[in-house]
Amino acid sequence: MEEKIRVLVVDDSFLMRRIISDIINSDPELEVVGRAKDGAEAVDKVLALAPDVVTLDVNLPVKDGIGALEDIMKKKPTRVIMLSAYTRAGASATMRALELGAVDFIAKPSGEISLGLDKLKNDIIIKIKLVAKVNLDRYIESLQPASLTLVKEEVKPALIKKLVIIGASTGGPRAIMDIIQDIQLDLPAAFLIIQHMPKGFTLSFAERIAWHSGIRAKEAEADDILAPGRIFIAPAGFHMILEAHRQQVRLRLNQDPMVNFVRPAIDVTMFSAAEIFGKDIIGVILTGMGRDGLEGARRVKEKGGRIIVQDEETSVIWGMPKSIIKAGLADEVLPIYKISEAITKYIYS
Repeated sequence: MEEKIRVLVVDDSFLMRRIISDIINSDPELEVVGRAKDGAEAVDKVLALAPDVVTLDVNLPVKDGIGALEDIMKKKPTRVIMLSAYTRAGASATMRALELGAVDFIAKPSGEISLGLDKLKNDIIIKIKLVAKVNLDRYIESLQPASLTLVKEEVKPALIKKLVIIGASTGGPRAIMDIIQDIQLDLPAAFLIIQHMPKGFTLSFAERIAWHSGIRAKEAEADDILAPGRIFIAPAGFHMILEAHRQQVRLRLNQDPMVNFVRPAIDVTMFSAAEIFGKDIIGVILTGMGRDGLEGARRVKEKGGRIIVQDEETSVIWGMPKSIIKAGLADEVLPIYKISEAITKYIYS
């Protein structure tokens, strides 16, 4: 019989600790081995119990979730899932936690916990099992310190030579940050990012990309005009498509049915973009579970575009990239630290 996945639950609310523990213990493959009510106690219990996974609330007394995470990653690196509220402050702290080494996060439902309990239950069980499989040593090696960069003066090349579409899911925020930090400001390309993420988090994600890369990045809005040297992030809950309008290409957002069980879907953006940019698309599919991006990549290839996928070694979850490789659609399979170089090469090819 396989050993159970051992979990430490950290939350300042007695009720939340009880609910989360009951959810975890309801699955025969999982076991709560300890609980902590503040950040300092969390660090102590990680050192004493050596859990496989920690669920760590962002807002904690004595030492907050970010401080606790920093201590855990320094003293005893552990797989951590952050629990964060659907708030502006919670989203910003969550993005910071992913930079510091948290593997994934779960957005707490707003209002009474009972209103979102079913959703929370599924997220907790599924994500704990996925995160428990992450090769921690390899994951830590992939982390690069994120440097804060002031947004530089915008340099506008004459035209958009290429459109780069980056799609990711679990493990994606950190991977995307690593790529964008190595991208030159003056590349004659526009960038679209589709990251599977709950509502309320994509705005903070866009801000952190801008702060750390120096490139102008924003959460996409309807009628945004595509421009070189700009990054647009699909807002959570909306598909992002392109529409040619005279001499401009504008972004459109819609809430059409989910595709591949997600919205925004990488496939939707790629299908739309392929009709306008054709062979001038560079599609990049990063870490994540499922098959989103597969059919979009197929359409991009049919139009003569290029597809780059992240390799298994540096992926947190090697699902989406693997599906594209199995379909024979990948032009290059690369570790995360080589992808920006490949993007630059294809932009000028």
